[in-house]
Amino acid sequence: MTQTAHPVEDVLDKTDELLSEGKDCLTVSELMDELGVKSIAAVLVAPSLALVSPLSGIPLFSSACGMTIALISGQMLMGRNHLWLPSFLSKRSLSAKNTQKATGALRKVAAWMDRRFKKRLQWLLTPPFLRIIQLVCLLCGLIMPFLEILPFTSSILGGVVALLAVAMLTGDGLIALATVMLLLLGLGGLASQFM
Repeated sequence: MTQTAHPVEDVLDKTDELLSEGKDCLTVSELMDELGVKSIAAVLVAPSLALVSPLSGIPLFSSACGMTIALISGQMLMGRNHLWLPSFLSKRSLSAKNTQKATGALRKVAAWMDRRFKKRLQWLLTPPFLRIIQLVCLLCGLIMPFLEILPFTSSILGGVVALLAVAMLTGDGLIALATVMLLLLGLGGLASQFM
């Protein structure tokens, strides 16, 4: 998937294209293949956006997305050019009806993100700062399976990963910085409640 002016909407468009072929379900591997390995950040957008959609209410869906996010982020940290997912994740499928409902619900959010993200503070998206962003995505993904019992917590982390993934995809270091700062402030506030 090449870089365009509407990277988030492009992810939804590619998903809808796959579903328009008359399929009853969509597997993770089909979606990852369609998004391509040229931009692993584009591949990271898909499961993170799915977490802020109605699909997050499906039992164990948040855990599967969290593991997918962790695997993708881990491979980004290692500097891999080719994405690998274990078969139990790559073969996981979603019904076409639920997926179309989710992409429809995310259209306004995607359009908003595409209008707001632009090339700013790009030096924040180069090592060593890029590694910090990728590590945040990895940690968010690893935590998600443990938050399965708490409603909407995985959606919040999915939103964080989605913002960071789109920031990497579009070259918007300002959004990446703001997202990491808000996450740290939120964690600091949460930690102060337990002290």
